[in-house]
Amino acid sequence: MTTLSGKTLFITGASRGIGRAIALRAARDGANIAIAAKSSVPNPKLPGTIHSVAAEVEAAGGQAIALRCDIREEDEVRAAVAATVDAFGGVDILVNNASAIWLRGTLDTPMKRFDLMQQVNSRGSFLCAQACLPYLLQSPSPHILTLAPPPNLDPKWWGPHTGYTLAKMGMSFVTLGLAAEFGPQGVAVNALWPRTVIATDALNMIPGMDLQGCRKPEIMADAAHAVLVRPAAGFHGQFLIDDEVLREAGVTDFAGYAVDPSRPLLPDLFL
Repeated sequence: MTTLSGKTLFITGASRGIGRAIALRAARDGANIAIAAKSSVPNPKLPGTIHSVAAEVEAAGGQAIALRCDIREEDEVRAAVAATVDAFGGVDILVNNASAIWLRGTLDTPMKRFDLMQQVNSRGSFLCAQACLPYLLQSPSPHILTLAPPPNLDPKWWGPHTGYTLAKMGMSFVTLGLAAEFGPQGVAVNALWPRTVIATDALNMIPGMDLQGCRKPEIMADAAHAVLVRPAAGFHGQFLIDDEVLREAGVTDFAGYAVDPSRPLLPDLFL
């Protein structure tokens, strides 16, 4: 399979950034896409809503349903998945893209922020998988792709921001567990992480962040596409890196993905 034509994707956090880019790449194949995110009205600081992305998906050749969904809320997730099934007849692919970030030390991390990260990142990924799996298990080539790094216990990643690292590694360990449980049942449960920092509007809000040394979200979208078109059987428990996936798919020139090809690239966290 080299196309996602006719496949139904449930993508969390798809109103902007990497989630939006993955949705638009799948749309070019003619996929059905559930845009599941909290952003239903425009935000002056962060462009993009579920409705604007749904319109972009349809303009690119896909079918879309815009679903306001806070993945911390079980009822909202289950209702969004049910709406997706009603609209498209099932779910073939879950992309766990939604994530919360707070890069501060312990004394500078309010518990409200700590709780938000744990609820969105690991708990949210687990909940979305739980809600989608009854339908994924009926798909001929089901995938769960979570944007999470390879598991890493190196203290250099834990000391500076324990709360965020715990939340992000939580997504990695959820991937590991779901792969062990559902991989033998034919579900491709894998994770994808960028080699470099990715330029997103949310990242631009972090003080001192220089986006000129980043790559564009399209590299993650193209890598996700290369993963999701693979047959699911026997393909699980992998912690994939975007440029490695693309290199394996035959891509040799990555300059077009850079925000500024003349600048050295910023390596992402956890690698």
